[in-house]
Amino acid sequence: LLGFYFIIQCLSYHVLYKLAYIYVLFSLQDYFLFLMFFRTAMADANYTGSMVSEFIIVGFPGLQDKESKAILFAVFLTVYLLILLGNCLLISILAADRRLHTPMYLTICSLAIIDIAFSTTTVPTMLAVFRSTPHTVSFTACFTQTYFFQALVPTESFNLLLMAYDRYVAICHPLHYPARMTVRRTFQLIVVCWLGGFLIPILTFSLAFTKRFCGPNRVLQCFCDYSGVLRLTCGDVLSISYVVLFVGLSILLIPLFFIVLSYVKILLSVLRISSSAGRAKAVSTCSSHLLVLSVFFLTTAGVFISYRIPGTSVDMRIMGSVIHNVFPALMNPIIYCLRTKQIRDSLVNTLKKSPIFPGSK
Repeated sequence: LLGFYFIIQCLSYHVLYKLAYIYVLFSLQDYFLFLMFFRTAMADANYTGSMVSEFIIVGFPGLQDKESKAILFAVFLTVYLLILLGNCLLISILAADRRLHTPMYLTICSLAIIDIAFSTTTVPTMLAVFRSTPHTVSFTACFTQTYFFQALVPTESFNLLLMAYDRYVAICHPLHYPARMTVRRTFQLIVVCWLGGFLIPILTFSLAFTKRFCGPNRVLQCFCDYSGVLRLTCGDVLSISYVVLFVGLSILLIPLFFIVLSYVKILLSVLRISSSAGRAKAVSTCSSHLLVLSVFFLTTAGVFISYRIPGTSVDMRIMGSVIHNVFPALMNPIIYCLRTKQIRDSLVNTLKKSPIFPGSK
């Protein structure tokens, strides 16, 4: 019923501002489902709470030698520093240039913050795993990392949906764009995306947190992955797995449906533009976002597929999860700095004024 309500409310695209109410309904749905499954989660016959005080993060089972770990540490440390450098540079450019204080660039700035938070949630743990053997994480710290990881995935998905809506209004309803997508309203919608992203995982997080962990405590992952931790519970987790699958598919497929719908409308609108220059300008404004969408959803789909292909090695599945964590965050600032003319021009002007290039004018 919630899905039908979502579709009916959003098909017109004149009511995206009501996403706040829809996210509230998502959170209420989480609580209703939590009440349904709470008895199952608490129904272990001799439930005494958690008996595990810490988890051991294994990393790649097939790459436990010192040489392999040293290479992995160097590679992912470099990638992490590049992620921080690229996204911080992008945020600095958007903050310093007042010409870029518009709704579209505000959503890009939000995406850069998400990328920093997403990589910072997992990569430091990965680096610690590659440096120490074994690497232990406390029960509370592991579940905290799991919650933030689960929260930032829907947050990024919702932010990408908001960016698609911004392009839809700008191209299909250009005369209404200044009234619909003000900076204030865009900021409010970004806040809704973050709140919705952090509310939705409450259900799955609560269901796992209330299970009994009596050993083993070895997580076959480079960080505290939800599915890896869930496998270590003592009781039956089949019902929880169905809930996790439902919630995970919902937060990915529902935004993806409306993103595709918005770009279908954009394509139809672009085809009606008479001048080739106008069509080229409209396409150029969407190309960067389409690349970012492809990177995010393709890496996410790769993780889902790797867990459902029989015979896939554990190392390959872990590598898929790791790539999903770092690759979008690494590529997004590169895509926007290279393919968005306004950001590229602002970056060039900033570099020319920098003392690093004293000869530039």
